[in-house]
Amino acid sequence: MTADLDIGGVFVHPLLLAAILAFVLAEAIGWALARARLYRFVWHRGLFDVALTIVLWAGIAGLITGGDPAAALFS
Repeated sequence: MTADLDIGGVFVHPLLLAAILAFVLAEAIGWALARARLYRFVWHRGLFDVALTIVLWAGIAGLITGGDPAAALFS
């Protein structure tokens, strides 16, 4: 189990920070894909964006916790 982070007197779980970072990265990647017009190869843009966010969240959670990404998110 990971320890909570103290940010200005508020204890925050690291996976919440990972989720926020994953969302920001997914938005940046989505913006880049839209600028490069690569979304035309994607069947369902909303589903792709959600899946990208979840994959990024699992990867960042795995890096933060140093273990299995799926176990970090679903335990």
